[in-house]
Amino acid sequence: MKKTPLLNIALSRVVASLGHGDVLMIVDAGMPVPPGVELIDLAVTHGVADFISVLKTVLAEMQVESHVLADEMRTKQPPALAVVDQLNAAGSLGEQRLVSHEALKHMSRSARAIVRTGECQPYTNIALVSGVVF
Repeated sequence: MKKTPLLNIALSRVVASLGHGDVLMIVDAGMPVPPGVELIDLAVTHGVADFISVLKTVLAEMQVESHVLADEMRTKQPPALAVVDQLNAAGSLGEQRLVSHEALKHMSRSARAIVRTGECQPYTNIALVSGVVF
């Protein structure tokens, strides 16, 4: 059995397959998933699985070079934003880039995979850009 906290087989496989510059998105329950992009659906019900738990678990295994948030997340300030800001200040998320929500949805078309959570707070979405460990 794995020693690290990420137990979901599909998510573990995707993280292990990421190369430098690949994008993995963690999104709320309402974010559309473009046709052809792999969906790892962790949503069970409202708030389960929650965005922050999924993000922290992914960060335990994924080297992140940078991340992208929608401007609307800053404007609406869902509860998860405070934790994202803490993780960013701690250096866990690399460089931050802000785009419009529409641009983030457009970016999702080229993601390696999208992880849908049960998060029901609007604009609670992040695109993680894979880095390298060397």
